[in-house]
Amino acid sequence: MSSIDTERSFPGIEMPVENLITVPRFDVSADWEHLPAGVSHRDVTGVAVDSQDRVYLFVRFPHRILIYDRDGGFLGAWGDDIFTMAHGLTIGPDDRVYCVDNGDHSIRVFTLAGDPIMTLGVPGQASDTGYDPKPPFDVHACECIAYPGGPFNRCTNLAVAPNGELFVADGYGNCRVHRFSADGDLIQSWGEIGTGPGEFHLPHGIACDAAGRVLVCDRENDRIQIFSADGAFIDQWTDVQRPCDLAIDAQGLVYVAELWRPKGKKSFVHGEMQTDHPGRVSVLAADGTVLDRWGGVSEGRHLPGNFIAPHGIAVDSHGDVYVAEVPYSFAIRPGWVPEAHGDHQIQKFVRRH
Repeated sequence: MSSIDTERSFPGIEMPVENLITVPRFDVSADWEHLPAGVSHRDVTGVAVDSQDRVYLFVRFPHRILIYDRDGGFLGAWGDDIFTMAHGLTIGPDDRVYCVDNGDHSIRVFTLAGDPIMTLGVPGQASDTGYDPKPPFDVHACECIAYPGGPFNRCTNLAVAPNGELFVADGYGNCRVHRFSADGDLIQSWGEIGTGPGEFHLPHGIACDAAGRVLVCDRENDRIQIFSADGAFIDQWTDVQRPCDLAIDAQGLVYVAELWRPKGKKSFVHGEMQTDHPGRVSVLAADGTVLDRWGGVSEGRHLPGNFIAPHGIAVDSHGDVYVAEVPYSFAIRPGWVPEAHGDHQIQKFVRRH
């Protein structure tokens, strides 16, 4: 395995000695997934771990759930002929598996074995947001949303709060966060179109920290917005790039999967990119301070430890980090990278102890 050295001091960051943060070091295991004969996929859109540190991958082409042990040994699969467009994956503290189907406007909830528990949203029925994507787009198709709506229009990800409530990022065809009870009853929604506090251009990833704050990856606004559980704006972290997903470890460190923005593409807040902005992972403190980053290279982005299209991220109880990528949908199909780089879909970063 290759080494990712991320333990260092932080010039300019002043904090009491007792509060000093040690950022972990990792070894990258790019070939962690041991695919058995007859099993294949072209994208890994989401990754999550259960209470026993088994690893679940939400994959595309075909759309299904694959299950592995910590060493990458294949344990099984389920979900064939259920999903339309695999997107976000979350496993709650009670080991419920939440599968966000971006193409079906729904979230299906399962047991670890794949038995259905409940469904959020109406499968196949998009909420009314006036969304009418007609290219070409100046920045992204989300600019074709006319107004915010209810659940769901091309929903993206789900988070489970410490009290069991559910928070859903509803991003591609909407601009909202929806709050549900643990039983799936809608409590409230918030979000408008734009770049101000509480406004979104593609809320994509979402997580709840131990304090119950709701962290939302406002992807096309290049920031993470932080809210209280009832939707009150608290803060925003802007030193990120197209944040797709985030995971929080036992120390409270926040790991962010950040998507590639090629040269010439535009941001709603930064305008046209004059240089290439490759995919990366950033490690943030609980106050948003950037502690470290890895990846972020334009040459050799398909090599171990680097990224083509980071899309999902998870941390297990050992502090190991899993990064899921969508190279086919994002980069191979439009011709940005060659088909030969299509196996760059899941990497494990093993934490040193």
